[in-house]
Amino acid sequence: MTSPIRYARSGDVNVAYQVTGGGPFDLVLVPGFFSHLEIDWEHPEHARFLERFGSFARLIRFDKRGTGLSDRGVGLPDFETRMDDVRAVMDAAGSEQAALFGYSEGGPMSILFAATYPERTRALVVYGSYAKRLRSDDYPWAPTPEDRERAAIELEATWGENVDLSTMIPNADPAMVEWFQRRGRASLSPAAARDLIRMNARADVREALAAVQCPTLVLHRTGDLDSGIDEGRYIAERIPGARFVELPGDVHVPWVDPDSLLDEVEEFLTGTRPAAMSNRVLATVLFTDIVGSTDHLSKVGDAAWASLLDRHHQTVRHELERFGGVEVDTTGDGFVALFDGPARAIRSALSIHEALRSIGLDVRAGVHTGEVEQTSEGPRGIAVHLAARVLGTAGSGEIVVSQTTHDLVEGSGLEFDDRGEHDLNGIDGARRLYAVR
Repeated sequence: MTSPIRYARSGDVNVAYQVTGGGPFDLVLVPGFFSHLEIDWEHPEHARFLERFGSFARLIRFDKRGTGLSDRGVGLPDFETRMDDVRAVMDAAGSEQAALFGYSEGGPMSILFAATYPERTRALVVYGSYAKRLRSDDYPWAPTPEDRERAAIELEATWGENVDLSTMIPNADPAMVEWFQRRGRASLSPAAARDLIRMNARADVREALAAVQCPTLVLHRTGDLDSGIDEGRYIAERIPGARFVELPGDVHVPWVDPDSLLDEVEEFLTGTRPAAMSNRVLATVLFTDIVGSTDHLSKVGDAAWASLLDRHHQTVRHELERFGGVEVDTTGDGFVALFDGPARAIRSALSIHEALRSIGLDVRAGVHTGEVEQTSEGPRGIAVHLAARVLGTAGSGEIVVSQTTHDLVEGSGLEFDDRGEHDLNGIDGARRLYAVR
């Protein structure tokens, strides 16, 4: 993220905003409870959420008055004032018309803006939101006034750690908890958090729903603990022509596991559903192995061998890093690494061989390039197995590569000896192999 933070003047208040991405139309992201334009980029999942928006639209984000990097101490603004802030930010960003994405508390404000300024609203997307924040006979899903006041007082008293995480992101991992708490403390003071809860209790845009004229998409997770799914249905049923999509899960914020949500948004706003991202990539797999490790152990003893093995690991990791390799596993006295280029993998193997000779260790290596499936347990696929079998054909000090890898590095200056065709255990068909000179 390199785009500058700028300020729009809305009445007497300075509203911080930022523009990223370069799509063919503008998209204004209207945040929920709190936001922080800078800290929002510091968690990788939230950053990816923003980058995905910026891949198909010019993304305009802002911190609501009283939060984040915008002016603080502005009291309890009404929804009309906050609508003016959206308009001021659009004006400052040079946006005549934009799609609005409002989530949680940002939903009512987005609905009201779309109904009030139809000429400036290209489309409307509402996620995890509500039309009214206090319960009534005809809106039974919202909390009672007593519930909201109790929540406001509790948040003020515990704001150092309690940032409403239990309903926002149930089962958040420690990194997400630490980031979300820090984001909350940087965005709001305890008293401001209390006042914002009280201000949100005033939300009631039911009368505005029928006045929304733009294409509208309403998204809601089925197990949302902050806003029930019936609230999303209520909104969609009352905005003319709105489309309602249920998403699985109980997370209230939109940036956790966001791909299914963003697929819907991108298709709705662009007319094209993004192609599914595969977890399969073309990579070069390198296996290394110490030659005669058992003999070394018997000669030098356990303590000396442990020290030598530690030096081996440090050396291999250093050389992998030099050539852009990614360590994915260790096999006791060997390594498995992935490279995005076959020549770098081979040169890394050569460098590992030379570096380890200086400490009295000889290694062999096998290299193959093919499609690898990236999983949480590490790389999987026939390419990994084939590279391991290629290693098994290598002699002391040798680096053996498959024909696929050999052909890809033609013209790189690397030289090879043709080792002919080999039947590799568990691999269909004979494979031609080459030894690096």
